[in-house]
Amino acid sequence: MATTATRPNPHPHILVFPYPAKGHMLALLNLTHQLALRGLTITILVTPKNLPFLSPLLSSHPPITPLVFPFPSHPLIPPGVEHVKDLGNSGNLPIMVALGKLYDPLVEWFDSHSEPPVAIVSDFFIGWTQCLATRLQIPRLTFYSSGAFVALKSLSEIEFGNLPGSPAFKQEHLPSLFKLYKPSDPDLEMIKDGHVANTKSWGCFINSFEDLDAEYVQWLKTRVGHNRVFSVGPLSLIGPDVSDRGNSGSVSEMNDQVLTWLDRCPDGSVVYVCFGSQKLLRKEQMEALANGLEKSATRFIWVVKSGTTQQQVEGFGVVPYGFEQRTAGQGLVLNHKAVGGFLSHCGWNSVLEGIVSGVMILAGPMEADQFLNARLLVDNIGVGVRECEGADSVPDSDELGRAIAEFMTEGGGMKAKAKDLKEKALAAVSHGESSMKDLDRFVEELGQLGG
Repeated sequence: MATTATRPNPHPHILVFPYPAKGHMLALLNLTHQLALRGLTITILVTPKNLPFLSPLLSSHPPITPLVFPFPSHPLIPPGVEHVKDLGNSGNLPIMVALGKLYDPLVEWFDSHSEPPVAIVSDFFIGWTQCLATRLQIPRLTFYSSGAFVALKSLSEIEFGNLPGSPAFKQEHLPSLFKLYKPSDPDLEMIKDGHVANTKSWGCFINSFEDLDAEYVQWLKTRVGHNRVFSVGPLSLIGPDVSDRGNSGSVSEMNDQVLTWLDRCPDGSVVYVCFGSQKLLRKEQMEALANGLEKSATRFIWVVKSGTTQQQVEGFGVVPYGFEQRTAGQGLVLNHKAVGGFLSHCGWNSVLEGIVSGVMILAGPMEADQFLNARLLVDNIGVGVRECEGADSVPDSDELGRAIAEFMTEGGGMKAKAKDLKEKALAAVSHGESSMKDLDRFVEELGQLGG
């Protein structure tokens, strides 16, 4: 790999390859916005149905070039599906495998390009792009949409006992790819090889900030053997201007209704309830959560992910009959940011949303990296409490009601810690501060590679 140059390149050309899942893609597009502001020449790879996600970015940066490849077929992916949101969390494995079929088309594209990219920035779920970069003799940077804690988890053959604080995790709390792995399965072997390849990348980006997990960032630098670990978050705060992406019609009217309702609520009195964009709660989970909210006598906003018609018949994602009438004035089942507390599944984007809102988090991790994130929030930082955990867990509604009520009336150190962490998150993305410095450091180091 070429690591020296005769002279710095002021506008190096990079290829950005996002993974088609909301939490992964939006964060990388926000990073791409920042790299464009710093003068990089950018080509971004997407498949046809994911092209609309680029609209805000392309509006802000017309010189960015989309590279649109057909989505490769896979027996477990229905025709026309190109995004994890249409399959749920179980769709990650086939989508990761399908995208691997773009290796040869990308080699052909690089070979035919008069001024090909001098580096690749790709999601950590697309680890095979490290092999592509090695073949092309260019550096590749792994993009972690999560924090350094999860990045460490994904490293091959890692012993958790070596991490700061020696965290221990139950087998069922490890991410699904750890639990599913079988050496005899070629698809899972490919995914494992991709995670191993991530450890060999020239550098990596972390969607976090210095004061959130600095200890783990330093450990990660030691693990990979270099200093090219760039903490550049929270990326949700530094994306392209989204003020013109507002909704219209009934959705806008709902948002107005929410704001009007919130204006009548005391500060910090509302708990925001959301379990992410992929997970559908089962009927008994919906009933337990609804009963717990009702018994807590706490104001709330509950975001409910609706399932298909058949799923709704089976009770998935359906609010229990009569619930809205019984809790009229107490809550609204609509989408809005939390103003006091956050009952969350602890997906990383939700974690950062809670942090930048300065709220306490009531953790209910269900799968993937959520157990790791909950551990960081509850045990390491002290801005949350753990309520229940596990994809199949059904909380006791009486206990949940008491927990929510106690959580929202907590007036001591946890609330102060949450407010302090918010200020540190906002500071990190201010001019001249830690995340901005890491962005500038990356651009400087990339420019020294030439090309």
